[in-house]
Amino acid sequence: MIKRFTTFNLLLFFVLIGAAAFGQEDNVGFKFRTVVIDAGHGGKDPGAHGAYSSEKNVALAIAKKVELLLKDEMPGINVIMTRSTDRFIELKRRSEIANENHANLFVSIHCNSSPDGTGASNKGVMLLVYGFHRKQEQMEALRENASIYIEKDYQKNYDGYSETDPTALIVLNTVMQKYRKQSILFGELLNKEFVNNDGRRSRGVKEQGVLVLAHSAMPAVLVETGYINNPGEEAYLNSKKGQDEIAASIVRAIALYRTKIKTI
Repeated sequence: MIKRFTTFNLLLFFVLIGAAAFGQEDNVGFKFRTVVIDAGHGGKDPGAHGAYSSEKNVALAIAKKVELLLKDEMPGINVIMTRSTDRFIELKRRSEIANENHANLFVSIHCNSSPDGTGASNKGVMLLVYGFHRKQEQMEALRENASIYIEKDYQKNYDGYSETDPTALIVLNTVMQKYRKQSILFGELLNKEFVNNDGRRSRGVKEQGVLVLAHSAMPAVLVETGYINNPGEEAYLNSKKGQDEIAASIVRAIALYRTKIKTI
């Protein structure tokens, strides 16, 4: 019996084609040209909530600061925003924007949340790269992937997405192995900036099955900037000081990554 070629498998196929194309470019000399900044959620999808703010607004505010800093401090870099206003964009469309523009790095900005928002352990940053997560570590992936359920055609767009699908596993594994090392490198560089320069607590770099990263034919990292439902963290995430520090750390990490990636 011939397996039905689902929408998700088609997406994986085109991602793999893109990965192969980028691999050919590497042979003639890598050039770091384009960064895509993705402000998580938006529009009808508010994301996580704090006492007075929502994830979609905090993520957009930080993303805009990153955009301005990149244009000012790294003028040779093409900066593309997946959204610059409060509008809803499907998860698959976010990675499509990055793929269409042949981005060299995809940075998705989010806020974390926890049922125990005031808990002392529920604070700090966390960096996610795409991976076949273990079941006990999939809470972040489940929360971020929940956005698909308010998409109009989510059953069609993500039909076939399964970590037990042999086709998906083969293709995703190929893409993941190509960009895993670079994704982790950027995640670790950014983690050091947050910890060493901003004095933030960190939950480290983790591999999880976050869909917004799954289709990206390039190194990609989702940045959980802090716990929005922790009062202290919410105040920091909404403050000019906090947003400026987060944006500056992301830009410093991108600059370091551009230098280091040439040696890999």
